[in-house]
Amino acid sequence: MKIGYTMLCEQSTPKQLVSDLVRAEEIGFDFSVISDHFSPWLEEQGHAAYAWSVLGAAAQATSRIGLMTFVTCPTMRYHPVVVAQKAATMGLLSDGRFTLGLGAGENLNEHVIGHGWPAVDVRHAMLGEAADVIGKLFDGGYVNYAGEHVTAESAKLYDLPEQRVPVGIAASGPQAAELAARHGDVLICDGPYANAVSAYKAAGGAGRATYSQAAVCYGRDVRETAEFAAGQWGWALANWKVRSELPGPAAFSNYSEFIRPEDLAARLPCGPEVEPYVQTARTFQDAGFTDLALLQVGGDRQGDFLRFAEAELLPELRKL
Repeated sequence: MKIGYTMLCEQSTPKQLVSDLVRAEEIGFDFSVISDHFSPWLEEQGHAAYAWSVLGAAAQATSRIGLMTFVTCPTMRYHPVVVAQKAATMGLLSDGRFTLGLGAGENLNEHVIGHGWPAVDVRHAMLGEAADVIGKLFDGGYVNYAGEHVTAESAKLYDLPEQRVPVGIAASGPQAAELAARHGDVLICDGPYANAVSAYKAAGGAGRATYSQAAVCYGRDVRETAEFAAGQWGWALANWKVRSELPGPAAFSNYSEFIRPEDLAARLPCGPEVEPYVQTARTFQDAGFTDLALLQVGGDRQGDFLRFAEAELLPELRKL
């Protein structure tokens, strides 16, 4: 299993995201992922930098570590032809280290353009068409496309990397996993969803990489760390059907009020002991994931986490 590091745009400034990534590369993380949000999950998180600018800076500040959007919605806030152009440019800037992660999006980020929020089956259809357009543009030449939801007219990418940018598609269940197998090169999940991995493999994804992400919260005191994590990450206990529909940070804050520290501590590793983190990684490995990104909750806690990762955590995870 490869171990990655998460740059969470909602909890850190753009410069800190890049400097933390440089340190993550130095201590041996295999790859990195970055969130692409217009709004933070909670007002208290306080940040929502433009992920693609951060990625450009990250590509120049690093030399080895993989880069991936986790994930970009190519259907509303961004048109897929623009996403394809951004991804191709990142492929060139990173010398082939970039993977384009796509997803159907969340109301939180996409409602800002004022076009409403479609039903989930419509969102999946939109994502399939968008991925189709992006793939055609990566093939080279002019693209004309007239789908039910997406159109493109005489679109062409003039700067394409020699190595085609891989595409990952996010899924949390069998339906989206089948879409990922049809339109993507890798599967992306945000939890240990063994059913999504099985559906992906059955639909043609066998032998391909499968990515997921695990939130963690390092701290010296278990109780204090769990209380902090509950305040910052309690909303994440809602399943994806809930999280994709909530319209803004206030709604996520209201949901979080009902989360107790012990509820969160039962779902993500908190504190200074290595074994809970390793056991979490084993859970994802057993579910069939080949690549796991670790997301440290708390922008001001990245330094402590990276020191912990270098000295204790990564050596143990390598044994997996």
